[in-house]
Amino acid sequence: MRLRALLETDALGLRLLGGEDELDRTVRGVMTTDLRDPSRYLSGGELVLTGLAWRRDEHDSEPFVRILSAAGVAGLAAGEAELGAIPDDLVQACLRHRLPLFAVNESVAFATITEHVVRQVSGERAGDLAAVVDRHRRLMTSGPAGGGPEVVLDLLGSDLDLHAWVLSPTGRRIAGAGAPLPAEVGARLAGEHLAATRTGRRGPHRAQVGPTTYSLFPIRNTGRGAAPAARDVRETVLSDWLLAVEADASDWPAARLDLLQGVTQLIAVERDRRDAARTVRRRLAQEVLELVQTGAAPAEIAARLRVAAPVLLPGLGTAPHWQVVVARVEWGEEGAAPAGAAGGGTAVTGGAKGAPALESGPVAQSLLEEILVDPATTGPDSADRIAVAHTGDEAIALVPLPAVPGADGPGASPEDADEEGVVAAHAGGPGLHADALLAAVREPLSAGLADDGRLTLGVSAAVHSAEGLRGALEEARHARRVAAARPGRVCAAGHHELASHVLLLPFVPDDVRRAFTARLLDPLRDYDRRHRAELIPTLEAFLDSDGSWTRCATRLHLHVNTLRYRVGRIEQLTGRDLSRLEDKLDFFLALRMS
Repeated sequence: MRLRALLETDALGLRLLGGEDELDRTVRGVMTTDLRDPSRYLSGGELVLTGLAWRRDEHDSEPFVRILSAAGVAGLAAGEAELGAIPDDLVQACLRHRLPLFAVNESVAFATITEHVVRQVSGERAGDLAAVVDRHRRLMTSGPAGGGPEVVLDLLGSDLDLHAWVLSPTGRRIAGAGAPLPAEVGARLAGEHLAATRTGRRGPHRAQVGPTTYSLFPIRNTGRGAAPAARDVRETVLSDWLLAVEADASDWPAARLDLLQGVTQLIAVERDRRDAARTVRRRLAQEVLELVQTGAAPAEIAARLRVAAPVLLPGLGTAPHWQVVVARVEWGEEGAAPAGAAGGGTAVTGGAKGAPALESGPVAQSLLEEILVDPATTGPDSADRIAVAHTGDEAIALVPLPAVPGADGPGASPEDADEEGVVAAHAGGPGLHADALLAAVREPLSAGLADDGRLTLGVSAAVHSAEGLRGALEEARHARRVAAARPGRVCAAGHHELASHVLLLPFVPDDVRRAFTARLLDPLRDYDRRHRAELIPTLEAFLDSDGSWTRCATRLHLHVNTLRYRVGRIEQLTGRDLSRLEDKLDFFLALRMS
C-alpha cells in the first residue's frame, strides 16, 4: 500500500507535517518503537510509530531521523498524546532527510493504525502471491516441476509469514520451508488429520500441539486430469498428503483460504507426478510376483531380478539380497472392528451393508510404499528403492538389500548372509524388522483406521537368490497371518516368529516348513560336517530321554560332562535354551519334519 492511502483514511487520524512529495512510497509493514536506535529491528519499507519517549531534548531528533532514513523506512508517525504538538526540531530533521512525517491524534491508538496497515498489506501480498502460485501451477502442469513444493512453501513464508509443511499420511515430512517440523509433531498432526477426515469433516482441520495451533489442509487434485473422486473416504484416507500450516485458519478471510486451497492443488500436481514415476517400479514388482506365484523357472525369475536391481539400486555392482513384505488392510462394517482387532467384529471388505466392495489392494499398496520409507529421509522421491505390487486385497513389496560385505565370500552360506543382513529397520543396517517398521507410524495409522479398519503386515527373512523368493513370499504371508491373530489395530510379525510351534497349523505351506527346519537345524548340520561333533544325534537322544542328563549320557556312552559340552554348543549355535519347554518343542518339531 502507499503512504497516501493512509492519509486518506479518516479513521486513522493522521495529519501530514512534511514530505508531501514522498507520499507514493510503498508501505511493507508497521513497527512501534521508542528506542533511540531501532535499526536492528528495521528491514525497510516500514511505517514507524513512536510516542517520542526516546526524545529528551532538541538534539535527539537528528540522529533518530538519520537512523530511520538510513534503514529505508517509508515514513514516521509521531503521537501527540505525550508532548501535545510535535516538536519543531523533529519536523525539521524529517524535512532534511526527506522522510514523510505524520502526527497521530491522541484519540487514535497505535494498535488501530497497526491493524489497518497489516490487513491492507497482507491482502495485497496475498493477491501478489496468488498470481505467483498461478504461474507456478501452469509451469508444473505443462512441464518439469519448477522446484517442487518447496518453491510455493517458500513464498508462503516470505510473503505471508506462514510456516508450512507437506506431510505424508504417517506424518513424514515431504517438503517444508524454514525450521524442520519435529517427527513426533508430524505424526501427531497426521493422526489428527486422519481422524478428522474419517469423521467426514471438511478441511481445514484445527489441531493443537502444546502451545502451537496448526491448520491442516487435505491435498487432493480436483482440477482437470484429476482421478475420479473416491466412492468411500476409506479408499484414499491412508494415502493422501496434507498441508500443515502453523496458524489458526478459523478466522481467515475467504481470499486467504482460497489461496491455501490453490496451494494444495499445486502440491497435488506434484503428488500425481510422483505417483506416475512409481509405475515402473510397481510393474517390475508385479512381473516378478506373477513369475513366483506361477512357479516359473528360477532362471526366468533371476533374469527379471537382474532387470529390477539397476532400477531399484542404481549403481549397485553386485546382485542384492531381497526381502518380501506382505500387507493387508481390512475394513469392517461402519463402527465395527474387523476380526482380530480389539473389540472383535467380523471382517467384511465390502464396508457398510449394501455398499459396493472397497478396493483394499490399492490402499494397502500405497500404504506399504509409505511404511517402507525410512522416516529419517525427506522428500517425495525417497521411496525409489521400493517396488510394491498388489493382488486382490493384498500388497506385496519386493525390497532389495545391498549384498552384505563378506557374506558371499568363500565358505559363506545363505544363512550367514541372512544373519548379517537382517537387522532393525532404519537403524543403519540393510534389512527390515517387522516391529521397527511400524514403530513410527502406529499412532497416525490407528487414527486413520478408526473403529472399522485394520492393518496387518508380515516380513520374510532375506534371501540371496531367485530360488528363495517363493519361500520368502509364503513366509511373509504366514507372518502376516500370525500378526492377524493378535489383538490391535496395527500389527506386524517377522520371519523370526515363525520358528515356533505355530507351524502345527494345517495351512502352513511346505516352503515355510522347510524354512523353519533349516533355520533350527542347518547350523548344527554345518558344524557336524566340519567337526564331526554329532550334534544332531545328541539332540535327538537328549529329547528322547526327556532332557535327562544321566539317561542320555548312558544311551550315547558319553561322560555327562561331554554331553553338557555338546548341549551347550547346540544352544550357542542356535540361540535356544534346551531347559525351556518351548525350545525343546521347536527342536522336536524340526527333527520330525526333516
